[in-house]
Amino acid sequence: MKSIDDVNFHGKKVVMRVDFNVPLHKESREVTDDTRIRAAVPSIQKILGDGGSVVLMSHLGRPKEGPEDKYSLRHTVATCSALLGLTVKFVNDCISDEAFAMSAALQPGEVLLLENVRFYNQEEKGDVVFAEQLAKHGDFYVNDAFGTAHREHASTATMARFFGNNKAAGYLMAAELTNADKVIKHAERPFTAIMGGAKVSDKIMIIENLLDRVDNLLIGGGMVFTFFKAMGGSIGNSLCEDDKLELALQLIEKAKAKGVNLVLPVDSVVADAFSNDANTKVADNTAIEAGWMGLDLGPKAIAQFTEVIANSKTILWNGPAGVFEMPKFEAGTKAVAEAIVAATNKGAFSLIGGGDSAAAINQFGLAKQVSYVSTGGGALLEYMEGKELPGVAALGF
Repeated sequence: MKSIDDVNFHGKKVVMRVDFNVPLHKESREVTDDTRIRAAVPSIQKILGDGGSVVLMSHLGRPKEGPEDKYSLRHTVATCSALLGLTVKFVNDCISDEAFAMSAALQPGEVLLLENVRFYNQEEKGDVVFAEQLAKHGDFYVNDAFGTAHREHASTATMARFFGNNKAAGYLMAAELTNADKVIKHAERPFTAIMGGAKVSDKIMIIENLLDRVDNLLIGGGMVFTFFKAMGGSIGNSLCEDDKLELALQLIEKAKAKGVNLVLPVDSVVADAFSNDANTKVADNTAIEAGWMGLDLGPKAIAQFTEVIANSKTILWNGPAGVFEMPKFEAGTKAVAEAIVAATNKGAFSLIGGGDSAAAINQFGLAKQVSYVSTGGGALLEYMEGKELPGVAALGF
């Protein structure tokens, strides 16, 4: 893999695709979590340190009708400047005369941030003409946006073709792929995957792919109730995909046939409403009464999960074990996180798979105590499913 470590950027003007799709405060529009911006800093600093300049491009949110101020990347400039220790220039466009004039005037050691690429509908279409225009901002292309590597958009994939061999992966992109490969291709056994989240349908591809690789597969979150209903259990008002009952039974049989230890939580903390103020109790997952819904792992399930995780050498976690956003239902997800930390301390390799899992491990202040926290939820899932990522393929790997 060609990394930016293989290149001296002295005198080069680098167009870098980053992932500044960060949460903003609803009123002040200040960045409330700078994780993704912070992740791009080492790559930017490497280029500046060599004597190059950087033109940054990213998307933010999902603007529908062209430019909207709430999705403007200008809101990220102060945070980016503070993290880099310099004044980041900003232009409120991507392909205007002013934008090209500013990138042309950029001096070594300077950074320019372009406006949100998704303000142009050509971006998500992977438009070749738009991509070629973006490419005019520099003479070298670096992609450090793993979180969007599964999108074949103009700035994430198409524009790479206009740089010949003058393209490379940033540190973050390289680290994401290296750590994902440790799990997919070089896992030390026992290998345990913990899959959480609301729907079986969202995770079906990765579950099927993992059944060929893992020793243990732990299922948590709302999707467990589809399995229990499929097996004839009473799940009350718990979340369930009725059109996926047959699929759930097939997955159970596939796991059995492949010798995979499929672990379904035996009990749950159930509530009489989807609320932090709801009444709660513990119930067996095959006997949840009408009017009650499972929202977190129960104490027996926590013990089940903890024991399997403790005896693992490689751990992949994607998706929370319960509604951890509500303090009343965070215990199961927190217990999973703490069990992963304990296993990591004993020498296991642990990969936290972006999205809600990353949010959870950050919420509990444990991110620095696991092996790697991915910044890309969807991209990591697709990579784990065995799909080619357009943003990676475009770099020629």
